[in-house]
Amino acid sequence: MDCNAFARTKRLAAGFVAALLLALPAAAQQVRIKDIADVEGVRDNQLVGYGLVVGLNGTGDRLRSAVFTRQSLVGMLERLGVNTRDNERQLDTRNVAAVMVTANLPPFARPGSRIDIAVSALGDATNLTGGTLLVTPLLGADGEVYAVAQGAIATGAISARGAGASVTRGVPTAGRIANGAIVEREVPFTLASRDRIRLSLRNPDLTTARRIAAAINGAMRGEAAQATDSRTVTVSLGGRSPVEFLSRIEQLRVEPDQVARVVIDEASGTIVMGANVRVSTVAIAQGNLTIRVTETPQVVQPNPLAGGETVVVPRTTVEVDDQRDRRMGVLPQAVTLQDLVRGLNSLGVGPRDLISILQAIKAAGALQAELEIR
Repeated sequence: MDCNAFARTKRLAAGFVAALLLALPAAAQQVRIKDIADVEGVRDNQLVGYGLVVGLNGTGDRLRSAVFTRQSLVGMLERLGVNTRDNERQLDTRNVAAVMVTANLPPFARPGSRIDIAVSALGDATNLTGGTLLVTPLLGADGEVYAVAQGAIATGAISARGAGASVTRGVPTAGRIANGAIVEREVPFTLASRDRIRLSLRNPDLTTARRIAAAINGAMRGEAAQATDSRTVTVSLGGRSPVEFLSRIEQLRVEPDQVARVVIDEASGTIVMGANVRVSTVAIAQGNLTIRVTETPQVVQPNPLAGGETVVVPRTTVEVDDQRDRRMGVLPQAVTLQDLVRGLNSLGVGPRDLISILQAIKAAGALQAELEIR
């Protein structure tokens, strides 16, 4: 075989492989079970605490107005053997700030492990950059201490102020401490002693739950899983090790189903439409009347020898835009999402006008989808 024939054969083989990949769009839509479902009981626990940040460069709380900061500072100094309660009113420093500390305790976190924490100003502090969080107990919902936080705060913000201007980028009153808390107590939860587990879907859907159960039963070659409702799939371990069993089924791939829904955020003008959105036959016309009035007065100077007066001659320009170039468009029955967007774009519809049009289509009963307005 000559070189030209070999090159042609290679190009044909590459084209066949590309066509084969394009012919399998469903496989690209499949996701792992671990990405759409959680194991019931294996979850984070939220922690919260109140503490003090010191070492600020004059950007902390005003002790005269932030009473809780002053009281916390006095109490901390007393625990360290310094008595300032008699002169509490004379405390005047802006290097201390009261903060709220939050964290998520991950599942199976053991005593001695470290977790990240978030620090947020509670008073009138203007910047936490360069501050150090003092020892702060982090409490759970039951009031018990599960972790203790301490460390230097990193805000990632920039704040500069001068006599006549200031520049602020980011949020200097909130920051994070990587590995800033040490776990002192673990949440009791035993996975090895369970004979059955329940998978909780993050987006409840009956079809998706049934597909997950079918995928697990097909992989295990038995009736190990059963979809009990739109959010829960119950799986029987059958004497298997829970860790080994979960590591196998979480890698199984299914195609999640979704409800036809249109989500509108009127504050930002954001519109998100699902792939299953359909529109019945409907005619749409959109247009606005815009009147623009512009005043450009002109100053007329008289001839110096004529002895006249300087006058201002008003000049007004009125423009009317009735958008006559826009026409009524007809969307045929059961158009897809792509057809809907293409048809509305052909009418020159912007995001703000599209919100009103979708609401009108829903009111007319032609939008076959849920309309969620936030």
